Amino acid sequence: MTAPSNRKEAYKQARERDRLLRERAREGMLRGEEKYLPARDRGPVRKLARDFVDSRRLPGQYFLPAVLLIMLASMVPFPPEIRRWVLTLYTMSLPLVMVLVLVSSFYVAGRVKKEAARRYPDENLKGVGFYAAMRSSQIRRLRFPKPTVLPGGKPVPVKK
Repeated sequence: MTAPSNRKEAYKQARERDRLLRERAREGMLRGEEKYLPARDRGPVRKLARDFVDSRRLPGQYFLPAVLLIMLASMVPFPPEIRRWVLTLYTMSLPLVMVLVLVSSFYVAGRVKKEAARRYPDENLKGVGFYAAMRSSQIRRLRFPKPTVLPGGKPVPVKK
């Protein structure tokens, strides 16, 4: 890189340098490299929480698809004699799914906190339960950083 001859050229070079740095950081974040992750995702405790959640199939990750399915099914016209029972089923299913997700979130938060305290007694555990609960309520495909383990605990195969 050559020294800029004027202010305009200096700004142009600085923008290009910043763009390259942002691109490198973005790629590093997508790969899950620790130094490029945001502060909330760094550290061995957060890695443990991510791997704990990602290695299981939890009700929270199916909440949004379930709600969408319930909403779409409620628009289907049913014969009047069946409609009453179907509406009762819809009315009961949504709160039931919500309670299931809530119970699952508390369970995950407790298990992750307990496991993190056992493995990393000197680390700061503040917020790790909430972090795990929120991750468990996200659709797996939309999680960030991307999951590094498959359900069942096997590592995700590296793409070439």
